[in-house]
Amino acid sequence: MDYSRELRLPAFRRDFSVLAKEAAIERMDYEGRLENRKKSQIRKANFPSKMYLNELKREQLPPNAMEKLPLLERLDFIESGQNIILAGNPGTGKTHIAVGLGLKACLQGYKVLFTTVHKLLTQIRESHSQRTLKVIEARFEKYDLVICDEFGYVSFDKEGSELLFNHLSLRAGRRSTIITTNLGFERWEEIFGDPVLTAALADRLTHRAYLINMNGESYRLKETKEMMSK
Repeated sequence: MDYSRELRLPAFRRDFSVLAKEAAIERMDYEGRLENRKKSQIRKANFPSKMYLNELKREQLPPNAMEKLPLLERLDFIESGQNIILAGNPGTGKTHIAVGLGLKACLQGYKVLFTTVHKLLTQIRESHSQRTLKVIEARFEKYDLVICDEFGYVSFDKEGSELLFNHLSLRAGRRSTIITTNLGFERWEEIFGDPVLTAALADRLTHRAYLINMNGESYRLKETKEMMSK
């Protein structure tokens, strides 16, 4: 600005000020659109609630989760199309970790879907009967990250097992899926009933996946005990 004044270039100074103001406004507009997009991504993901990673009581997590979480929260697994299997007894933070990773992915621009396995299978069955399965499959494939919660809470009949197997297989090796389950792999046959189908699905889901042992004391039960002791 000092140079423009010395060289008597008032037009330059005036134009520069206008351009600077326009650039600032455009930057604010861009940041506003970016923020709205993040909010939209989170809303469309259908999270049951907003459980952020920084809200986790990490010292209460099972040892394997405490060890692996710093690596997982870098979200490199999404870029490489790797899965995460969080397996262990209830109340140890499986869903919180899954949702926390999903929220962070949304904030970084990834397209995320949260669903329970029961809800997912219901949607697959309905689209199958209405002959719109291809539409659902195409949409399912496009998510950067799908979180399937409560895997193992209900068992499936033969048709349901095959539909779920085919649906999850669409993403195998290409897109990331997070599975939370209270059952170890040795008990997955209880869900599907078919040992061959169970082995095939476990093989596809666990290939190059992060397997996190979430067995430990329930932090919800721990909090209840602490409240009762007061």
